[in-house]
Amino acid sequence: MVRPSKVLTSKNFEKQLKKLPKFINEAVLIWISTVEEIGIRETRKLKGYHDEPLKGSRRGQRSVRLNKAYRLFYTEQDYGLIDLITIDEVNKHGY
Repeated sequence: MVRPSKVLTSKNFEKQLKKLPKFINEAVLIWISTVEEIGIRETRKLKGYHDEPLKGSRRGQRSVRLNKAYRLFYTEQDYGLIDLITIDEVNKHGY
């Protein structure tokens, strides 16, 4: 059985979304729909997103790759029968 997930967004993310390129906006919407359709636990298994827990000052957050340059940062909370996912920000990752 797939455990349902609900995706919420932070105010910081809402501001950033307006400034992001269209193709990144589309990638975010695809990730959100995937999470809400198959759940965050199954979405993590998809290799293309490279979902990983973060360390240091971002401990407690996870990141996914939207493409080579952009990453989405989120936090997850367990609410019994549902996983609540909050998108904290999307930024351009410097390599």
